[in-house]
Amino acid sequence: MTDTEALRSAVRELMPRAKSDLTELVSYKSVYDARQFPVEECHKAAQWVADAFTAEGFPEVALHETPDGSNAVIARYPAPPGAPTIMLYCHYDVQPPLGDAEWKTPVWELTEKDGRWYGRGSADCKGNIVTHLTALRALRKVSGDKFPVGLTLVAEGSEEQGTGGLEAFVPENVELLRSDTLLICDCGNFAVGVPTFTQTLRGNVNVVVTVETLSGSMHSGMFGGPAPDALAALIHLLATLRDADGNTTVDGLTSDQKWDGAQYPEDQFRSDAGVLGGVDLLGSGTVSDMLWARPALTVLGMDVPPVVGSAAAIQPKARARLNLRIPPGTDPQQALKALTAHLQSNTPWHAKVTVETEATGSPFVGSTHGPARSAMEAAFAAAYGRPSTTSGQGGSIPLCNVFADTYPEAEIMLMGVEEPKCLIHAPNESVDPTEIEHMALAEALFLASYTGN
Repeated sequence: MTDTEALRSAVRELMPRAKSDLTELVSYKSVYDARQFPVEECHKAAQWVADAFTAEGFPEVALHETPDGSNAVIARYPAPPGAPTIMLYCHYDVQPPLGDAEWKTPVWELTEKDGRWYGRGSADCKGNIVTHLTALRALRKVSGDKFPVGLTLVAEGSEEQGTGGLEAFVPENVELLRSDTLLICDCGNFAVGVPTFTQTLRGNVNVVVTVETLSGSMHSGMFGGPAPDALAALIHLLATLRDADGNTTVDGLTSDQKWDGAQYPEDQFRSDAGVLGGVDLLGSGTVSDMLWARPALTVLGMDVPPVVGSAAAIQPKARARLNLRIPPGTDPQQALKALTAHLQSNTPWHAKVTVETEATGSPFVGSTHGPARSAMEAAFAAAYGRPSTTSGQGGSIPLCNVFADTYPEAEIMLMGVEEPKCLIHAPNESVDPTEIEHMALAEALFLASYTGN
């Protein structure tokens, strides 16, 4: 057999072990938030990852505490003379379940159903941990116990919380993590079976806007009409953030950019997003334009009286949490300034408005060319039997910008097993095992062929 076919066969034979590994990993309730789950669950997951890579021949493996208290698992395999070093990134912490009742299978028990494997973290990002392990095991099986390149495994422990532990750790440990090429495996393909580079990540601006109009609640029968209603003012204000077509309309932000990569078919997007029949999609651009090239404002939550228990009263105060996603080319501080000014200038009736900044994150563009990109394109084509494509991602991974600033000469590529049907961050998260198999084969082929030139 050719090396490609030998690796393909090895990966296929390793899939039962991949399922067994993922079953154990999913069983750890590794949400890095002590208010929701014991931190010991994260410790167990971290130790499992450390033990797994130790067993695969990494001579240097350790848990490193980061400034937010989480542990990053760092495992290193020294590069043979003249060979490059590849970073394999992933994270072992997961999102909370968001309500066990919403799940059709047990949250913390890997369950096979209709050809997919369900469970929290099965895709994001424990499926990528298992992908790395499967690729490395296949390489060892085909070529012996030695790897042809240097390897640095980085498994983050607080990525989902956004508390920046690893982001602060990297600049203080530059040599420990130094790599020539970084595979950021916390993304996914455009669709099952379509090998995809995630080319861009949107940045983000999160704010909380508070509107106040009265010193206290007033009876709507006695004062309704002339009395300024804070909730109505907030609704009016939020309505100025989109036009009639659903385009985001923040004064000072451009919103007519075009996406020049893969196009997301409308019917596929409707299916992937679960859009109800007869409901319009938003915006005047293509789906890809709206997703990856233009700013997008989402109201994440509001503090208002719930329907049940509400009284006949005019509200003196209301607030909303807003998330503005911004495309590459937009500076987050400028976007924050524009959003803040828009909210202040569009609040009606001279109501009192306060805008608090929660967080900002910069957009990111991955490597578009270079020897590593060429080698991965060839590996994708061999593994999937079709050329690779590119897409964007609406989410943000601030760590990518830290890596780019710290290692400006390195090629950074984003990929993984998290295609749209995975429903990452939502109830009923799952992974298609064929994505683990094909992505592991692509990674093994890349590691076997990439020479750094």
